[in-house]
Amino acid sequence: MFTGIIEELGTVAASDKRLLVMCSTVLADAHEGASIAVNGVCLTALDLTRDSFSADLAPETLARTNLGDLRVGARVNLERPVTPATRLSGHIVQGHVDATGELIALNALGDENWWLKVRVPAALDRYLVHKGSIAIDGISLTIAALDGDVLGVTIIPHTYAHTTLGSRRVGERVNLEVDVLAKHVEKLIQSGAIRP
Repeated sequence: MFTGIIEELGTVAASDKRLLVMCSTVLADAHEGASIAVNGVCLTALDLTRDSFSADLAPETLARTNLGDLRVGARVNLERPVTPATRLSGHIVQGHVDATGELIALNALGDENWWLKVRVPAALDRYLVHKGSIAIDGISLTIAALDGDVLGVTIIPHTYAHTTLGSRRVGERVNLEVDVLAKHVEKLIQSGAIRP
């Protein structure tokens, strides 16, 4: 489990069926087989060195996320899993990406704040609510606007400076993970275990 609070920006050194990421902070207490979230995707860290790790990219991962789009030199958001004593600063992020969305705008709002707009697949709409949580490329964000199939979020200066958002371009795919609690509530209602 993750929180969506990005710890480090890594750099892709190789990308195919195996991803090689150059980094340092997230390796401080990592071991072979540990989980590391890369752009919000929970991956198993392999071949750890002092400044890199590798991770295999399964067909499901390549089909459902934007990791297959990464090229050498690309920056990626990195986060280690929480520990029982970690503060939950963001929201519960599993690293199990639901789909990708399309970045359609990243506009300056002034005072180094930004307005991010993402087109989301229709299948995710039922999990999105105003002021609810969503992970975009692993970043815990609050939904500030919903307009049809487009959601809007405000990006504060710290998030813009310390994540990959500052280098993203219109038309690129971003990884989306909706709030797992919304999915559980939906299942309970559908099963009749709870009444709406």
